[in-house]
Amino acid sequence: MLKQLRYLLQGTAVLLAVTLNTIFCTVLVFILALLKFILPKGAARNTISRCLSFAGEYWVSFNKLLAWFLVEMKWDITLPEGIDHKGSYLVFSNHQSWVDILVMQYALNRRAPFMRFLLKRELIWVPFLGFCWWALDMAFLRRYSRQELLRNPALRGKDLENAARACEKLKHIPVSMVTYPEGTRFTRAKHRQQNSPYKHLLRPRYGGVGQVLYSFDDALDCLIDITIVYPDGIPGLWQYVSGQVKNISVTVRLCPIEKEIRGKNFREDSVAKKALKTWLDNIWLEKDQFISRALGSAEDANSGF
Repeated sequence: MLKQLRYLLQGTAVLLAVTLNTIFCTVLVFILALLKFILPKGAARNTISRCLSFAGEYWVSFNKLLAWFLVEMKWDITLPEGIDHKGSYLVFSNHQSWVDILVMQYALNRRAPFMRFLLKRELIWVPFLGFCWWALDMAFLRRYSRQELLRNPALRGKDLENAARACEKLKHIPVSMVTYPEGTRFTRAKHRQQNSPYKHLLRPRYGGVGQVLYSFDDALDCLIDITIVYPDGIPGLWQYVSGQVKNISVTVRLCPIEKEIRGKNFREDSVAKKALKTWLDNIWLEKDQFISRALGSAEDANSGF
């Protein structure tokens, strides 16, 4: 009973602090966004953009600071040498929970550049937040529905050009371009439905990864590949903020991006498509095997072996 009360108080306090900080940062970003919108392109506007990135990193740093108060939570983070805060990276991870984003930010904040995402163009009309996302240089992508493609087959493949235009402004600044190859969070039901060949992962989709690689071409330094393991089971957001998550393992590695898949139209180039699929499948196989070893080691430790 006392433990549950502690979790309740702790989770409520953390959520309240995150909410207040988010409100503060959103207002700050909105004010800076107005300045960015008003100012012409040039040095002053670039300075505002840097301030906006700093505001975003501050928001993440505050959330990271709160995690230090979850005293029972143990982090096992493995980072490689060579990650540059001024670099440009494709970033992806396995996806199991909304907590994954907080974990990725915890591991990479102020080490890698501020994270950006490919967002649906419709999200720019979300009141207040859409304007802030624009100011933070998120890439808004025009996607076509199945019905639109059936009505107008000429639209097939246009998503690549749309992505390239959306990412153009990001090719010239430090960026961590985040995508989730699985496209959705892992569940056992989805795993069975897909008949996934991997034990701990869903099948990777190469569309989003291919869009980023096509859009950035040679502008990306390399891939930051993140593997997140929850030895005690996949947590929800409440479990995380209330301190019920005891162990989190994050392994980060830098992987080269082969020339054969940079800047290639995988919609039309069958050779590039095969190379992209092989590259991603190999990474996913290694990731799945690593998770199996990590979970096996955790089970051995819990059983006393």
